[in-house]
Amino acid sequence: MAGMKRKGARPEDGGDRLHWERSLWGAGHGWVAGVDEAGRGPLAGPVVAAAVMLPPAWGVEGMPEAYAGLDDSKRLTARQREGFFGMLTGDDRVRFAIAEAGPGKIDEVNILAATHWAMNEALARLAPPPGHVLVDGLRVASMKWPQTPLVGGDGRSYSIAAASVLAKVTRDRFMEEADRRHPGYGFARHKGYPTAGHVEALARLGPCELHRRSFGPVRERQLEWFGP
Repeated sequence: MAGMKRKGARPEDGGDRLHWERSLWGAGHGWVAGVDEAGRGPLAGPVVAAAVMLPPAWGVEGMPEAYAGLDDSKRLTARQREGFFGMLTGDDRVRFAIAEAGPGKIDEVNILAATHWAMNEALARLAPPPGHVLVDGLRVASMKWPQTPLVGGDGRSYSIAAASVLAKVTRDRFMEEADRRHPGYGFARHKGYPTAGHVEALARLGPCELHRRSFGPVRERQLEWFGP
């Protein structure tokens, strides 16, 4: 709830995880989007970005009680993430969009550029367009909207926390489906991250179409299996 001291809050937030949204709403910026990503570190699968705009009226009313536990997706259980995903995507007061950059895009432009591309794509799909963006992490040079970067933002802003949940759940679901299409790699368990089991399966089976060829462990196996 507004005013509650939460893990991740900073002195400038005043313990209020609507602090940044409320300040921007009060300054006349209209709809404020929080944007976050999931999947920068894995060896396989897409990087997924989500953008979420909470209704400006919540700046006065506060967050609805149902969203009181909304937090950085990494601090929520899978069941909690799924619950918040359903609430956010089913709430017609909330505006959201999701975009992904697949392995081909990642290999073409590098993971950071692909992540920023997905963030910009998600923001471009919002209606109405945001007047300001709260970015988890550092400033995104390619972003055309006014922005405020917040290091640890998924624990400091409800909008960014909501985006982190949508991105994480969307990507996890993709990797669970990928496990059925590409058995043997264990995608449903590790979601493409470089666990010992994933690296062993990669050595045994070679890369599949979801692997990022520009990532070192995959590139090495690519050369072993297919040559230069």
